[in-house]
Amino acid sequence: MNDWCDSQKKRNSNFRKLLQEQIDKANPRRKLTSEEDKRYSKLESIADKLRRGENVQNRQLQTWLSEDEYTQFEYEWQEQLELRSELKDKPSDLKRYEEKLREATFNYNRAEGHSNKGRHSTAKKFYSKIESLCEDAIEILLPRRR
Repeated sequence: MNDWCDSQKKRNSNFRKLLQEQIDKANPRRKLTSEEDKRYSKLESIADKLRRGENVQNRQLQTWLSEDEYTQFEYEWQEQLELRSELKDKPSDLKRYEEKLREATFNYNRAEGHSNKGRHSTAKKFYSKIESLCEDAIEILLPRRR
């Protein structure tokens, strides 16, 4: 049985090898020059750092990116900064809504804790408080009727 598994693995690896050779023949790729290869490896290492959440210095990006690529990077970074600043400035109604929701969640957790400990009357008080908080939160979001 073990010999059969080994032969299957060998056959699959041979098939993959043949398939890769056929793909390489159909799509010939040019060889990178030493300068291009060096740039490619540096950009790969920068990308790996970014994927790991590490910081990359601007001068390193400026060194290995072309002028157009670096200009595009700066433009997209400014867009990100603007987007982040917009998200920080929440409308007051949204802040009030989030506060009511946070308070309702807190009270829900307390009610569940009391309920699990068999203190059903105390839990019931918290559940009614939650209902009131959720109604207040919904009223904040709904447009006012005049």
